[in-house]
Amino acid sequence: MARTIPHRELRNNSSAVLRDVRAGETIEISNHGEVVAMLVPPNQPSPSALRVRKAKIRGGFSELPLAHRTEPTQAALDDLRGDR
Repeated sequence: MARTIPHRELRNNSSAVLRDVRAGETIEISNHGEVVAMLVPPNQPSPSALRVRKAKIRGGFSELPLAHRTEPTQAALDDLRGDR
């Protein structure tokens, strides 16, 4: 998860921020609480390269077998949550 800093912090501490980015951290820059930019290390793919693409093959879900539960959904959720 990216760390978010205000643009003022980038301006005042640009050397430290760039060191963190060089070390592999992704940093979001905000202006009045809205994220307006991202600093990513050059060896990482840009966030725009990670967009979801449309499926090449559509459909086919009707051929999948239906899942049959032997226990109520709430019991399965309680089991997954454990001692939280």
